[in-house]
Amino acid sequence: MALTLLKTFLDPKKNWLAGVHKKAIANRLTHYGLRYDDLYDPLMDLDIKEALNRLPVEVVDARNQRLKRAMDLSMKHEYLSPELQKMQTPFRTYLSDMLALVKRENAEREALGALPLYQRQIP
Repeated sequence: MALTLLKTFLDPKKNWLAGVHKKAIANRLTHYGLRYDDLYDPLMDLDIKEALNRLPVEVVDARNQRLKRAMDLSMKHEYLSPELQKMQTPFRTYLSDMLALVKRENAEREALGALPLYQRQIP
């Protein structure tokens, strides 16, 4: 019951506040030419680091270029030109499938009683 209520509250199709929030996020990401998956930090989650390591080099290079461009625009206090902003796709995902696979593998490892794949601690 509580889980269903939470899902309804967070679904942009059913809750207008969630829709407004999603639109604001999309607007901000579009200003800098980022995608939502670019916001994941591989230093804070080792599953994300592993998923990025498994992605093709071209995808990771494109991610790094978007991040560099966004940092450059932020430092200059500028946004992308309106023509480039129209071409952006902020919620087009490239990491979620691989991340889900990595999380499933880790859950399977844990269920089988194997040692954790990652031995280091995140500070």
